[in-house]
Amino acid sequence: MSAKNNLLRRNERGMKIPHFDEIVLGDCTEILKDLPADCVDLVFTSPPYADQRQKTYGGVHPNDYVEWFLPKADQFFRVLKPTGTFILNIKEKVVDGERHTYVMELILEMRKRGWLWTEEFIWHKKNSYPGKWPNRFRDNWERLLQFNKQKQFRMFQEEVMVPVGDWSKTRLSNLSETDKTRDESRVGSGFGKNVSNWVGRNLVYPTNVLHLATESSNQNHSATFPRALPNWFIRLFTQRGDLVLDPFVGSGTTALAAIELGRHYTGIDISKQYVELARERISVAQIRLPHVAEHREKYKTIRKNGAIKGKR
Repeated sequence: MSAKNNLLRRNERGMKIPHFDEIVLGDCTEILKDLPADCVDLVFTSPPYADQRQKTYGGVHPNDYVEWFLPKADQFFRVLKPTGTFILNIKEKVVDGERHTYVMELILEMRKRGWLWTEEFIWHKKNSYPGKWPNRFRDNWERLLQFNKQKQFRMFQEEVMVPVGDWSKTRLSNLSETDKTRDESRVGSGFGKNVSNWVGRNLVYPTNVLHLATESSNQNHSATFPRALPNWFIRLFTQRGDLVLDPFVGSGTTALAAIELGRHYTGIDISKQYVELARERISVAQIRLPHVAEHREKYKTIRKNGAIKGKR
């Protein structure tokens, strides 16, 4: 992508943000050094897992994975806003008959470097194929680890609420006295519930388990996740006009989800093939989406002089 088409936005301190609404070819550890601190609202990514994608990404041995990933995580920490969130889609692999510990080791090392391990989500792959292995069952889920820089971060829970479900027709129709007050957990966890709070409501907050089908077409990429996955987290942790970063963008799925939701994006990948694929998919999406055309008109002055006039 030519320099004249590289949109530049300014962050809250007036510093320009390069690679804005752009898919960039290169190593994210180096590319992200171009970005100012505290400019990204959400980092959502799925890096190559240990010993995976050797033809496209070279593969990283499980014993070396933490050392390989930490310099990248340091850059994510630097560019992420204090109120932003980092979602890491990752899964351990089996080595010599047991699960390797590189994910747990990575979590511990990231905490030492200032990250807060705030939450863990599970992606249940509801359409995975059956199979048989001698000493385990098929993997049917992946984890998405949530990290933050501070305890107070932006989160818009109402944006991901779900239908209350048929259970409410019977459960809420005959409330006990206990149901009408806060019922503390019997195990002393500090959690409690007041069932009567949900009478008459059509929507409720979801759990931390996402039931999503895998991508039916892999977009010529070896590890495509469904667009619904980044879509859910983008709605939960960002608002329109925010900046979403995927430093291992692959075929561009995260960027596409951001565009559809009216967010900006920065995508990075070391594979020229995938960068070209991502750019092509984004070009097609921009033709289809009316609000993207409006966005281009709004920022036409940026393409001319590299500066934005007015607030974002």
